[in-house]
Amino acid sequence: MALVDFIPSEGQRRIADAITAAERHTTGEICVHVTPRCRGDVLKRAAKTFNRLHLYTTKRRNAVLIFIAYDDRKLAILGDTGINAVVPHGYWDSEVEVLTRYLKAGRPVDGLCEIIAHMGERLSQYFPGERNDENELSNEVTFDDGTDDDDPTDTHQDYGNME
Repeated sequence: MALVDFIPSEGQRRIADAITAAERHTTGEICVHVTPRCRGDVLKRAAKTFNRLHLYTTKRRNAVLIFIAYDDRKLAILGDTGINAVVPHGYWDSEVEVLTRYLKAGRPVDGLCEIIAHMGERLSQYFPGERNDENELSNEVTFDDGTDDDDPTDTHQDYGNME
């Protein structure tokens, strides 16, 4: 399945618009990345993607990655060190639960737009918006074809497993 089969072009625009709206109230940066496969640990793969996309380059280290492996039905939400230093453990678990319900119902765009709005509100508590804040990261959905997948023998799956 190609990205446009999972998230059509219009859905990608809705997600980018949702990110733009959410980031108006926070200096936090929200990113969405999708891939078809993740045979290993979804959190390890999401961390690898976080680094590959250079999401750690924000001034306040306050980027968040929503990572979805749609064919393998896995997801993870990762915050950078600036976020993890101030939010309680399990901060994103409710967003994972909400998005999981939408994904199981075949409504990824609606789910992503909903949790992105929640994330913007939640991030604004710790990282309120500033008058001249710049958008440090793209709001577009990023995608890879899964060819750089982790070791398939690493079967540890954390809370991000959608099954």
